[in-house]
Amino acid sequence: MDYDPIDDVIEEKLAIDSDVMAQLQSFRKAPKMRMLPGDDVDAERQRLSELLDTLVDRLIDGIEAHPGKRWVMREFQRSLESMGNEDTEVREHAGMELETIMDILGIESSDGLLSCYLGGL
Repeated sequence: MDYDPIDDVIEEKLAIDSDVMAQLQSFRKAPKMRMLPGDDVDAERQRLSELLDTLVDRLIDGIEAHPGKRWVMREFQRSLESMGNEDTEVREHAGMELETIMDILGIESSDGLLSCYLGGL
């Protein structure tokens, strides 16, 4: 059986209210991956922003029905699995965006999930 880092995530009930939902919606509308280094990174920034927007859409659609940390981390995992071939700087910047989402949701730790996929954030 393969290791699944979601098994290490400790369940916590999240306090999801209208303020949290508004913050998620604001994050969804905001530009992402702005600090991505390099020349001519617009296509990469767009692709990764779309991936993050899709994640936030899933969170907005489902978090009120599933207000738990493990559910959120499973949604993160779905997005993280598609970032496996990205270079280190891209993964680092994506991790910063994911940490912003965690802050909005009041999640202090991914219990190693981000490190597993993004390489030691």
